[in-house]
Amino acid sequence: MGLSVAFEQLASRVTLVELDEQVAAVWKAIISEGLGEWLADQIIDLSFSLETVETLLQKRSLTIGEQALQTIVKNRINRGGILAPGAGRVKYGEKGRGIASRWYPKTLARRIRDISAIRERLRFIHGDGLDFLRQHTLHQDMVFFIDPPYTASSNCPGKRLYTHSSIDHERLFELAGQLAGEFLMTYNFDEPIVEMAERYHLDWHIIVMKNTHHIHKREMIIGRDLAWLR
Repeated sequence: MGLSVAFEQLASRVTLVELDEQVAAVWKAIISEGLGEWLADQIIDLSFSLETVETLLQKRSLTIGEQALQTIVKNRINRGGILAPGAGRVKYGEKGRGIASRWYPKTLARRIRDISAIRERLRFIHGDGLDFLRQHTLHQDMVFFIDPPYTASSNCPGKRLYTHSSIDHERLFELAGQLAGEFLMTYNFDEPIVEMAERYHLDWHIIVMKNTHHIHKREMIIGRDLAWLR
């Protein structure tokens, strides 16, 4: 969402906040360190096979660029792109291509170069989104898009998807209700989440999404006033 806003020039500056160290390495490399072209070249030049992938993933003491490359490869070979510990790898994949079934180097390189080309509009913070919200509660000139891990109830899928899946959801809703700027927040649809939204006088609306298995799921959009969405 943040990248779309930056590409469409809907804001003068877009700040991305991410706690996960692996994901953070990708944004640091492209946005903060200016390694987008290097990373794109590495992806194009990588001889993608089980052997080369294993060698890459076993590397330690990595530079930011190398960690970014490792993260992207791991995302491409794990089922659903999951980076959390214990994630399974693709076996048969698309059209029987196995581990390489989701490896599209030209597309990946093009996207990285596109992001690199607008990096002056982007800022990246490796940190806790809750802290960022707390620090900018009174900023009326900021708009927030909040996409927390879906772990607020027993029916939520986020616990197996993310390394940092445990957050204080009650505190998040409390902070959202205090924001001076406009915001949108996404959650899976579940009764405890509806109750939190109503407890903090937040508006909500159900939308239908399709997951990686092409199954339609109901999700919630939460904001201060969603009359424009209905």
